[in-house]
Amino acid sequence: MADTVSTSLSTPVSQRRNRMIGIALMCAALFCFSCLDATAKWVNQSVDPMVTVWARYMSAALLTFLVINPRTHPGALRTRRLPLQCLRSFLLLASTLCNFFALKYLQLVETQSIIFATPLLVALLANPILGERIGWHRLAAIAVGFIGILVITRPGLGTMHPAALLSLAGSVAYAFYNIVTRMLASGDSIATTTLYSSLAGIVLVTPILPWVWTTPSSPLTWLLLITTGFYGAFGHWLLVLAHARAPAAILAPFIYSQIIWMLALGYILFGDWPDSWTFVGAGIVIASGLYLLSRERAKHTQPERSS
Repeated sequence: MADTVSTSLSTPVSQRRNRMIGIALMCAALFCFSCLDATAKWVNQSVDPMVTVWARYMSAALLTFLVINPRTHPGALRTRRLPLQCLRSFLLLASTLCNFFALKYLQLVETQSIIFATPLLVALLANPILGERIGWHRLAAIAVGFIGILVITRPGLGTMHPAALLSLAGSVAYAFYNIVTRMLASGDSIATTTLYSSLAGIVLVTPILPWVWTTPSSPLTWLLLITTGFYGAFGHWLLVLAHARAPAAILAPFIYSQIIWMLALGYILFGDWPDSWTFVGAGIVIASGLYLLSRERAKHTQPERSS
């Protein structure tokens, strides 16, 4: 009897501990992604952003290959849906290219605030592509979120840098990337999808290098280029560990905490401090995203109904 009571009490405690560990891992992953963007912005001052993209993919692929390769995962390159794998890899590369080129001209907080539109775009695209229902509550939240993007960029007022359009294009590409990832989840393994994502950037960017190559001016620049891949690969690994510990619904809201890392790194490394309108717009986008997450959670915890 005592053992039964002990077990029943320890289970919720264990779940809470796992969730706290998952949240900590999620925050660590977001810190890695913030360091990746900050490093890319730094090295883009001395090399072409295309070189930074290539270095990010090359170093990440080498790290990934140490864990996922034909020896550790036989048949990892075999896929049932090759066109979708190629499309997903291309969309991730397009998103990375847009983001790295935008970082050359925009503040870290500005690019991240625009990227926060990705969940809104995914919610909007999930209806026509995946057949997921979207009610007027979600449509209203999406509309409010895009108003936040307009507040950040302020087109027509002479304050928007053209690179903001690159950041927005990167968000669109990343939204489609998320949709295609959902479509692949039931067919191919994580190892297969990870390998294709790592290799695609190298295959597509390497032929362009002779026309854009800029030799890094110092050993520090070389080191920073290499660390971009480390931050990306290690961040995604932490993300997988976080989702193994805690449900996605618990972890998702913490995505928006990345704005804190971006704000701190932007100020410390580049002396950047966003204007008040950027803060207002980011707040609107984050609020609409959190509302969408709350509606998604309610949909899975309550009887099916229009939302």
